[in-house]
Amino acid sequence: MKKAKIIFWTATIIIALWEAIMPMSTWIFAPEYMTIGTKALGYPDYFAYALAIAKVLGVIAIIYPKTPEKLKEWAYSGLSFTLIFAFISHACVDKNIGYMMMPLAFLGILALSYFYKDKTQTVN
Repeated sequence: MKKAKIIFWTATIIIALWEAIMPMSTWIFAPEYMTIGTKALGYPDYFAYALAIAKVLGVIAIIYPKTPEKLKEWAYSGLSFTLIFAFISHACVDKNIGYMMMPLAFLGILALSYFYKDKTQTVN
């Protein structure tokens, strides 16, 4: 059980840092860089802000222990969709293999968090 909790929290913290802390700190401390990634892919500026807010809410739903289970499921799937579509966007637009693989790597970490969330809950 201890191993499962360590894996869950390590993966979840990595996701929280990547999906919530980084976009929010960019928005607060360097707003001029907020839309660089989405603009390069052809998305409108407002999409970056909506995406950042959705990611933060998803991470909060995953981390907060009293979040209803169905809402956690939606949060995991929403974050999964953002990572899958980031991969697709990079594959279609800039075809940069590094940019394409990064969302897939974080999708794997998110999957670890999801898998071990269930393991930590069934063991308790």
